[in-house]
Amino acid sequence: MNASARLSLKSLLAHKRRFAGTFTAVLLGVAFLAGTLVMGDTLRASFDALFAGAGSGTDAVVRSTNVITTPGESQGTRQPVRASLADDLEKEPGVAAAVPVIQGAGQLVGANGEPIGGQGPPTLAGNWIDDPDLNAYQLADGRAPRQSGEVVVNRGAAKTGDLKIGDTTTLRTPDPVKVTIVGLATFGGEDGMAQVTYTGMTRADAEKYLTPKPGEASTIQVRAGPGISQRELVDTLKGELPDGIEALTGQESAQENTDMISGQFLTLFTTFLLVFSGIALLVATFSIHNTFAIVVAQRTRENALLRALGASRRQVTASTLVEASVVAVLASAAGLAGGIGIAAGLQALFPAIGFPFPEGELVVSPLSLLLPLAVGVLVCLGSALLPALRAGRTAPLAALRETTVDASGASRRRAVIGTVLGLAALAITLFGVLAAPSVTLAGIGGVLVLTSFVVLGPVASTRAVRVLGSPLDTLRGVTGGLARRNALRSPKRTAATAGALMIGVAVVSLFTVFGASLKATMDQTVDRSFAGDVAVSTPSFGAGGSGLSPKLAPALARQPEVATAVGLGKGVADVDGEGRALTVTDPKKLASAFDLGTVQGSLDDLGTDGLALTRSAADDEHLALGDPVRLAFTDGTERTFTVRAVYGRSELVGDHVITREAWAPHRAQDSDTLISVTFKDGVSDADGTAAVEKVAAAYGDPDVQTRDEYAQSSAAGIDMMLTLVYALLALAVLIALLGIANTLTLAVHERTRELGLLRAVGQTRPQLRAMVRWESVLVAAFGTVGGLVLGGFLGWVLVKASDGASDSAFAFALPPLQLAVVALVGLAAGALAGLRPARRAARLDVLRAIATE
Repeated sequence: MNASARLSLKSLLAHKRRFAGTFTAVLLGVAFLAGTLVMGDTLRASFDALFAGAGSGTDAVVRSTNVITTPGESQGTRQPVRASLADDLEKEPGVAAAVPVIQGAGQLVGANGEPIGGQGPPTLAGNWIDDPDLNAYQLADGRAPRQSGEVVVNRGAAKTGDLKIGDTTTLRTPDPVKVTIVGLATFGGEDGMAQVTYTGMTRADAEKYLTPKPGEASTIQVRAGPGISQRELVDTLKGELPDGIEALTGQESAQENTDMISGQFLTLFTTFLLVFSGIALLVATFSIHNTFAIVVAQRTRENALLRALGASRRQVTASTLVEASVVAVLASAAGLAGGIGIAAGLQALFPAIGFPFPEGELVVSPLSLLLPLAVGVLVCLGSALLPALRAGRTAPLAALRETTVDASGASRRRAVIGTVLGLAALAITLFGVLAAPSVTLAGIGGVLVLTSFVVLGPVASTRAVRVLGSPLDTLRGVTGGLARRNALRSPKRTAATAGALMIGVAVVSLFTVFGASLKATMDQTVDRSFAGDVAVSTPSFGAGGSGLSPKLAPALARQPEVATAVGLGKGVADVDGEGRALTVTDPKKLASAFDLGTVQGSLDDLGTDGLALTRSAADDEHLALGDPVRLAFTDGTERTFTVRAVYGRSELVGDHVITREAWAPHRAQDSDTLISVTFKDGVSDADGTAAVEKVAAAYGDPDVQTRDEYAQSSAAGIDMMLTLVYALLALAVLIALLGIANTLTLAVHERTRELGLLRAVGQTRPQLRAMVRWESVLVAAFGTVGGLVLGGFLGWVLVKASDGASDSAFAFALPPLQLAVVALVGLAAGALAGLRPARRAARLDVLRAIATE
């Protein structure tokens, strides 16, 4: 080991407390990153094993090749196959068994009357398959359904809904069906497939409730005879299948299911967590850089003496980087262990919060070890690089200086560069928001805005601390004035310390503003587009839930209190070769329940071959009134429709509308997503709502809500998202607070003699503690205010860019109460961060402090 390395290690051991905050910041950031990667690997491996085990007895899957995928979907809607095809396939050589699989949406109602699941993951129902090798679900308790009304449900759904064998409940298909539970099932040995619910019915019931006509199946599952491989079976079947029907191996089918989970859930989930890992590491970068910058500044005389004794610039720089390397490697290694512990904890926690984490050992891939380790080391070394270079440039004569003055707050060069960069960033951002709406361009501008904030930080901190600290002279007297002067002493240090908190607060503010804007958008959408008195809906989103029975709207319309009841159904079709979502409804009543804006043509004349679409869809698809449009449906038929109406708004109604009569020949499992109910004149809201609720109770008891209640429930997912975001960002804020505490601790060490002199001339310990705490609060206040301004601006940018880049109208909302809470939390956090340094300063021995060099 050379002299430079030995000196670095001795210095590190002698002053290890100085790097405690750096060590903790790297550890937390690496642990979060490693935990995310390990959890993602484990989930993927667990789902691979789960699907492979559940489908191990299926050697081939036969299905239609006709599938329609609309924007935002991954699987799409596939044409059914003839159920009798299973009988034909069983006659083929090498086939041991073939069974039709009928699958659709079916949502169970729990013992408390509330629907089970539906919040994203699908709620499935299908025919129970008696062949255990071909059934992905295994009977764990009870028996298989034998007669109409009997069902088997997965054990996880039964636990969630507090249901047991022998209980009678309702299954929404979406028409309500009374069912009796006769068995409980597992999927691949687990209580279910994540939060997906499953209900197994008799084949006759499945055909009756889940398919538009008997004799159709979703797929055919085939088991091979002895000695026949999956590939050989598929090759045999391909020559016997009719046109438009394909066969794939059971392994390929299992891989498709795994890819669907990985593509939809796991990739989104892990990417979401990785973004917050990046934010935490970015905040850690500021804290680490600040620590090394302070340490290097405090060692100016020491480094100058080394230079005077013959040490080269490279040796002094290398000495600082060796210290950073040791801290980086040790902290990153500890972070890896912590990350594995986090993943193990989540594996145990997920089942407790209702998300069944598949059982299995933690999977720790080489990438999950090497990447966090490399990122931790690079972040730490990169943060220490500039201070290390600055240490190497220390002149030998600096040993003769008592102090150095930080003039960064008055740097004209920094002010000019920061201002120019800020103006350029603002121009790019506004161009990406107003002139050529683009989320990507606006994002680039936002990053440049953040950079300009960092560059201008020392210049801004001088003015900001003077303004923010001015009340302290009056409120806290000399103690407050000293706290303000201490914060002004090193503008660059104050800005760097506050910068970490600024980023955390900015991201929190960004999501707070964006979430409030989404809520305002939903309120605006409902207020502008929903013309009914009450809305009937199901509490579900995404792929979940079974929807509303199409029979409910006509039943409500027959009530004496109701003027109109219009249901919005859903369908899919290829519109001139592109997959599109269709809204299936009664167009004649549509305008009385929803505000469609300006309507060209007539919604009354759609009939069985008419299409209505929004102005934006007509422009995108180059269609006009009277134009013919070719629609292809999932039943394999194609028909020519005519554009008979073009309307202005689509927020609730959708972009493409056809009548129920036009959809009926092509429908799959029919359902409505929303029913708008308008009361007759003179009917009170209470009487009308009571009448609607009475009828709705017979159709699975969906929610009956006022306009305001419907808007609030539609935005409920936003609150869930914000809660998760705040929980994840707590790590970044914690790292920022560690940075403030570490900076103050180092500042206390740096000012030991000064603090001793203050105590000698009469400053009491409480006054000294208050001075350090208020300095911490001022630094936090600067970071918090900067974060609020930056986050509010970036929130506006994101909302406006999203508004311009999509057909939907986004409303910008600035939530004062939530932002005030963020500000108070930031200030309280600053006070908290100053507690330990303040206590340490107050405990200094006065005589020893005065004698300190």
